Amino acid sequence: MRILVTDNTHPILHDLLRQAGHEVTVNTSLDYNALLCVISQFDALVVRSKVIIDRPFLDHARHLRCIGRLGAGMETIDVNYAESLGIRCLNSPEGNRDAVGEHALGLLLALFNNIARADAEVRQGLWQREANRGLELKGRTVGIIGFGNMGSAFAQRLQGFDCTVIAYDKYKPSGYAPAYVQEVSLSQLQERAQVLSLHVPLTPETRHMVNDSFIQRFRHPFHLINTSRGAVVDTPSLVRALDNGHMLGAALDVIEYEDMTRDGLDLDHLPDAFRYLFNSPRTVLSPHVAGWTVESKEKLASVLAQKIIETLSLPNHRNP
Repeated sequence: MRILVTDNTHPILHDLLRQAGHEVTVNTSLDYNALLCVISQFDALVVRSKVIIDRPFLDHARHLRCIGRLGAGMETIDVNYAESLGIRCLNSPEGNRDAVGEHALGLLLALFNNIARADAEVRQGLWQREANRGLELKGRTVGIIGFGNMGSAFAQRLQGFDCTVIAYDKYKPSGYAPAYVQEVSLSQLQERAQVLSLHVPLTPETRHMVNDSFIQRFRHPFHLINTSRGAVVDTPSLVRALDNGHMLGAALDVIEYEDMTRDGLDLDHLPDAFRYLFNSPRTVLSPHVAGWTVESKEKLASVLAQKIIETLSLPNHRNP
């Protein structure tokens, strides 16, 4: 089979695919139009986020049997249409679940202990101990929405902090959580949580899920951790909550205004709501690197390669 890899990845991906007898072409310079011209030559495609895989693209991919996404999020791929054509859509959240779990914990501790702000102040010669008095996680209730690979990895890392961990996952039958996590309804989570960590994919249902009405249903002022997708949180609502005290702080690895196809932010055209977050002492920001570790790069590639090899070994169910 002919496989096209369009993004930088760990070489173990290419090695495993070639060891399985497949022909691998690596071209990371292809944009949408260039990819459109060559995709009919390939049986499998490996992407990240810089190219949108839409219906016109899929109509050109006449021999494509599977699309592999390095990472977890599938919002840049029209999965429903692809699968209606018999094209399998694969991702590899198992590869960076540990990285995301650790980073989410790091964001929470940085937020509770004013680490980023204190670091910046010390570098300016300021020594403000009382202003940077922190909070302890022990005894608090941490709510997790979405208990898949990422949410469960975060919960696992909270075990040693002597806090209560509760989880809500709309799409899992009861009994999904280990003994150290309490399964709750969404309303119960909003009643109890003092920290909220988001681990959901971006879908029409979850876009702007965290909005004014959602936030107002929380009984306690809370801290927010988001390592999922920026658009799960409505940024103006987040700003209002920080401003009126419904939210005590926010640690964001993902930003609603992030351009995932260009892998960055256009600082010259950001709305006032983001500039509030940018300048707030109650926010911690990182550039979408929660799952971006040395180890996860290899694991993401290895997991995805195995899934592609398995898929290409199956009978071809591609619809004409």
